[in-house]
Amino acid sequence: MLTAEQVERYRWDGYLFPLPALSPDELSACNDGLGRFEHWLGSPLTKGDRKWRSAGYFLLPWVDAPVRHPLILDAVESIIGPDILVYTSTFFIKEAHSPTFAAWHQDATYFGLDPHQHVTAWVALTDATSEAGCMEVVSSRGMPRQLRHAALGLEHSINGGGQAIVGSFDQEGVVAMALHAGEFSLHHTLARHRSAPNCAAHRRIGLGISYIPARVRTIGSHRLPALLVRGHDRFGHFDLLPPPPTELGPVEIERHERVYRRYRLNYAEQMELHDRRFAAG
Repeated sequence: MLTAEQVERYRWDGYLFPLPALSPDELSACNDGLGRFEHWLGSPLTKGDRKWRSAGYFLLPWVDAPVRHPLILDAVESIIGPDILVYTSTFFIKEAHSPTFAAWHQDATYFGLDPHQHVTAWVALTDATSEAGCMEVVSSRGMPRQLRHAALGLEHSINGGGQAIVGSFDQEGVVAMALHAGEFSLHHTLARHRSAPNCAAHRRIGLGISYIPARVRTIGSHRLPALLVRGHDRFGHFDLLPPPPTELGPVEIERHERVYRRYRLNYAEQMELHDRRFAAG
């Protein structure tokens, strides 16, 4: 579990790193699994349909393993409590010498989760150095708040909508959250973060896992699936689905398709709600 000092630092800054997680064998299992997955796709994940980057824990047992990793869950429990759901996960991959980047954004913007208690564990499957375009973040200074965004469709954006914060905000004290392979960082759903292109000679591979306490609900019209990874769900705000018994089986592929379709419907709705909310002042 995190120390009281670490929890206090996370609540003030909105982020915490580096934290140890995957052993060399666990790291190899993930990277080997990614290799099998890309062989099945017939292309690198960065070239395939974006749906394959999301919610892999419903499709691939080797993704389900790190989302349930006890060291990661212990850290998350220290922040949001013992009843933990996974809302989604996303592979964030930048090929070697790639222009892929992320503009300044906040994860909460189009998720539609209330209250804002979602925390992301960003797990490095290869070294995520400054040269490789690691995440960069600025402290919330104990006062996180939602900023206005727009889906700008930015070329080379690692985020599908190319969303970005519009308008100015204080960028003083930017911190590069560099991680060694096997380490992870935590950041709050309202943390302002970005990442630069990968100037390194290796792929920068990360798995972002979105954890929420079971008490959190969605504010949209679509009922969404989730994965219970620790504790109990006494609220029933999400449809709890099982982990995948096999890798890329027909049942798993069909379930993943349904999950992704609902996630995208909610995302589109949240984009509209966000625009209306800020337009209304």
